[in-house]
Amino acid sequence: MSYIVSGIQQIGIGVSNVHEAFKWYNKNLGFDVPVFEEAATAGLMLPYTGGEPRDRHAILAMNLQGGGGFEIWQYTSKVPEKAQFDIQLGDLGIFICKLKTPDIKAAYNDLKEKGVQLLTEITHSPAGYQHFYFQGLFGNIFEVIPSKVWFNNINYKIGGVAGATIGVSDMEKSIDFYQKVLGFDQILSDSVARFDDFKNLPGGNETYRRVILTHSKPRIGRFNKLLDGGTIELVQSKDRSPKKIYENRMWGDLGYIHLCFDVIGMEELREACSKYGSPFTVDSANSFDMGEAAGHFSYIEAPEGTLIEFVETHKIPIFKKIGWYLDLQKRPKEKSLPNWILKSLKYMRVKHK
Repeated sequence: MSYIVSGIQQIGIGVSNVHEAFKWYNKNLGFDVPVFEEAATAGLMLPYTGGEPRDRHAILAMNLQGGGGFEIWQYTSKVPEKAQFDIQLGDLGIFICKLKTPDIKAAYNDLKEKGVQLLTEITHSPAGYQHFYFQGLFGNIFEVIPSKVWFNNINYKIGGVAGATIGVSDMEKSIDFYQKVLGFDQILSDSVARFDDFKNLPGGNETYRRVILTHSKPRIGRFNKLLDGGTIELVQSKDRSPKKIYENRMWGDLGYIHLCFDVIGMEELREACSKYGSPFTVDSANSFDMGEAAGHFSYIEAPEGTLIEFVETHKIPIFKKIGWYLDLQKRPKEKSLPNWILKSLKYMRVKHK
């Protein structure tokens, strides 16, 4: 690739109360670093917001053990809408967010003690690793998977975002996209069955083709030590015609609204996506400024319609109280940021109890 995909930066979550959501994710999952918080108008997402600019309030929250963050996103100029049908496995789009843990049993017991709604016991995935599912605030489903890659050890039982489960309609086309555009070139498993570990999830008693992808080479880039390279799980229903999760709704309404990757080389990425047949549908064109962070962002659509966001970060806050911001444009593109810089984000932690 002529561009660099450093890892999953964040998953967007549309909510009805941004501060309630941040408190819940903070208390229960350890997402306690608000990298930015901003109330503004989303003026560039017109293809996905009904052709009109929409007011919103957003918080990007990170878990400093490593992995991607949550972009918690609430419409303030309209009431966020939920799907008008019961979303099931295989419906088109992001249905499950994957979170990493160093200890599956400890994570399971921790969530149980906190009263979080567990959907399954600890089971085995088709790829052989142990995992389990739970339901979070506003009904979103999460999966906890094991990881040996950690940036920090701050005694949280769960770390950051490590991937997503996405419903697709054309499996071969989707595999090709995630392999060639995003670098998920290694297939961990590919099977068709009624899966025991799915049975307690919505639609889980049906037959699915299920493909789990990861990357064969370590990710590189400025944030590769902090972020997770990620796992993408593609699920195709064999028993029914799937619905689009955001059918008759807008990006930003309730649910998982996009999957975002930290990248370097946006212009090269633009050219590659265009040649592949997935051109940018949204492009900030240079540098967006969210007050506390800045960069260049763009969106494309995966074959099943899932919105994939790319962010090339230009500036991040390190210690907001003294006005310390890091200008990334002056740093080598492929070299990881020093640990001490990334670990200084701890000064931004906000702890809810």
